[in-house]
Amino acid sequence: MKHSSASVLPLAPDRLPDTFALERHLTIQGYARVAGVDEAGRGPLAGPVVAACVVLPPDCDFAVFQDSKKLTARRRQALFDILAANGAVIGVGMAGPEEIEQLNILQASLLAMNRAMDACVPHHGGLSPDFLLVDGKFQVPAPVEQWTLIKGESKSASIAAASIIAKVTRDRIMAEAHIRFPQYGFARHQGYPTQSHREAIQRHGPCVLHRRTFRGVREHLANDALLAAFKADETP
Repeated sequence: MKHSSASVLPLAPDRLPDTFALERHLTIQGYARVAGVDEAGRGPLAGPVVAACVVLPPDCDFAVFQDSKKLTARRRQALFDILAANGAVIGVGMAGPEEIEQLNILQASLLAMNRAMDACVPHHGGLSPDFLLVDGKFQVPAPVEQWTLIKGESKSASIAAASIIAKVTRDRIMAEAHIRFPQYGFARHQGYPTQSHREAIQRHGPCVLHRRTFRGVREHLANDALLAAFKADETP
């Protein structure tokens, strides 16, 4: 049975004995599907924001899952493959450039997290996660109990696993985008605002994958926007 005190962190987040302590605590409280949630791609100028929701098996080697930003691409891929094979329940969700423009990047990230949680359902016997451990300070807009954890990837193996899934998935998406738009070099910088990416936008203008409300992109849309408005007003 779930204990009412589960909504209160059992230990100071910076004094946890290991990165699976929160998951064990919640399992003891009666939560059967404790998931970690994280996203990748808030900072880039192009491409979607991708979120992942991961329920780790209780007997997994949780210590191997670390913050994706601290891992090499090869190590992230190896851990991605481990998660795909070890019985972890994995859901992925995303929000594209247009949704980011309409909602703002924070709300689009939370939307992607909600979609990732929903994507877990078909892989868990039709059951949604019943508790979320969320990286950051904003809760996922879903009727599920949850804790938010600043720098959660270093405090929860489930969040770290989610960060790996989100990062690898997004990198793959941007590698495919590079095939469509090789002039921007997406395979090298995944859409982040590197100097080479900024120079490519200046040289070629933004493409459909660019986030038009972001600084570094919107400055290069003025002429295109005026031309589009002019054409829209033209009569046949």
